[in-house]
Parts: sequence; structure tokens; C-alpha cells
Amino acid sequence: MNSTENYQHKTFPSISSIIILIKPITWFPPMWAFLCGAVSSSNISLDTSIILLIGLILSGPIVCGMSQAINDWCDKEVDAINEPSRPIPSGKVPGSWGFWIAVFMSIIGIVVSWFLGLWGFIATVIAISCAWAYSAEPLRLKRSGIIGPGIVALCYEGLPWFTGVAILTSQFPSITILLVAGFYAFGAYGIMVLNDFKAIEGDQKLGINSLPVTLGPKKAGLLSCLIMTLAQIVVIGIFVQLKMYFIAFIIFILLCTQIVAMSKMLKNPKKLVPWYNGTGVLSYVTGMMISAIGLGYF
Repeated sequence: MNSTENYQHKTFPSISSIIILIKPITWFPPMWAFLCGAVSSSNISLDTSIILLIGLILSGPIVCGMSQAINDWCDKEVDAINEPSRPIPSGKVPGSWGFWIAVFMSIIGIVVSWFLGLWGFIATVIAISCAWAYSAEPLRLKRSGIIGPGIVALCYEGLPWFTGVAILTSQFPSITILLVAGFYAFGAYGIMVLNDFKAIEGDQKLGINSLPVTLGPKKAGLLSCLIMTLAQIVVIGIFVQLKMYFIAFIIFILLCTQIVAMSKMLKNPKKLVPWYNGTGVLSYVTGMMISAIGLGYF
């Protein structure tokens, strides 16, 4: 009897299966971006610590976790091909539990966001709406290799950064902060394209036109690298314009380390993308925090 058959008669998912479904490892990017926003607001203090903690929980475990649940529910046919051991195709999360978990977490997210003020509420509603539009019919934006990664990059990087500033200051962020956050979100588009490499086989069979499928691994990998590099060059230019030369220099050094990693990854993108995600992406997100410190405290 295989592992899927072991779970086919389950009625209720276990707590451990639900935790696997909402993928704690994926919470880091939006939580990190939210923290970058908070840092760039220059308003972190004991008085704002509770709001900061609520925002981190909302952006990671609740909203990102919800997005993972609805994505896995809508991707169960793809996952049955690519990763049959995942909670829904394996039966560890049986029946319609994946769907209702996503619905419940969406409601919780909206309720919690109400306590973060108008901007926190609006940003959360946008993020939840995008998560459903990305994964679920009839829109299922993830079918597009252009729109899909763009939505994810916006909700993982740009929107949490905006929210971190807005809820700690109760104000709309400055143009400079919006530009830096926006270009890091644009660069994250490249990261999200790389993330699609893991599902090439299932995407091909089920008609999901990710860029690794439509362009092939080599071209998609090169495009990702160009987007990430261009975004950071613009950010460096912004800090040079602000005469924050030390911040610009650090981001430049971090970009150089990424370019070295990119050159290795591009030799065999399909094989080396997971390696790059653990090396080059780390330098990218480090640059985000350096930028946030520069915006907030220099």
C-alpha cells in the first residue's frame, strides 16, 4: 500500500498536515518585506511593537498561509503529477478541507487587518483578492507566465513593504519609499519566474504557460536574472541620487555576488535554480533590508 492509499479514507486532517499545507517556509518573503517597510518608516519603538507583531503574523502565517492553502487546493491535479506526496493529492488533507481552510483564513485575515487601520485593511483585502485570483477559476492568473509571477511578486514584496510603512506611520508612504519597494517587487518578479521551474512537467501537461514552459529553462533563467539585476541597478541609482553612497555601495557589492551566482546558475538552470534560491536570493533580500535601513535612518 503506497502513502496516498494510507490516507484515502481520512475524514479530518491532522494539525501537522495543515501546517505542511500552509507552508511556513514560504512566510519569510512577505514577513521580511513587511519588516523592511517597518524599518524604512523609522517608527519602530515599544509603542509600535504590538502593531508590528500583528502585522508580521498577518503577512506571514495568515495571509501567506492562506494563499498556499488555496493554491494547493486549485493545483491538486498539477501536484498529483509533480509532488504527489503533498497534503491534498496524498489525502493527508482530505475532501474539501483545503478549500475551507483557505476560506477560514481569508476571513481571519480581513478581521485582523481591521485593527491595523485603513491602510492595513485595504492592503490585506488586495492581497487576499490577488491570492484567490491567482489560483482559482475563473481567473486563475497563474496560467499566464507574465501576470502570474507579477501578482505574486507584488503581494510578496511590494504590498507588505507598503503596509509596514503605512500602519506604523498611519500615512501613505513617501515617493522614495514607494520607488524602492516597487523596484524590489519588480526584481522579485524574476525570483518568482525561477520558482516556476519546479513545476515545469506538471505545467506542461495541464496548460499552465509559465515562462520556463513557454521560453524554455535557458531563456527564462536569463530573463529572470536580467530583471533582478535591472531592479537593483535602479535602486542603486536612487541611493546615489539621495547621496547615500555607502548604502548604494553595499547594494552594489551584494548585486555583484548575485551576478557571480547567476553566471553559475545559467549554465544549467533547471538543475541549479534551487541552489541559486539559497545563495543569490539571500543577497537580494539582504539588499532589501540595507535599503530599508538607509531610507529609515540615514
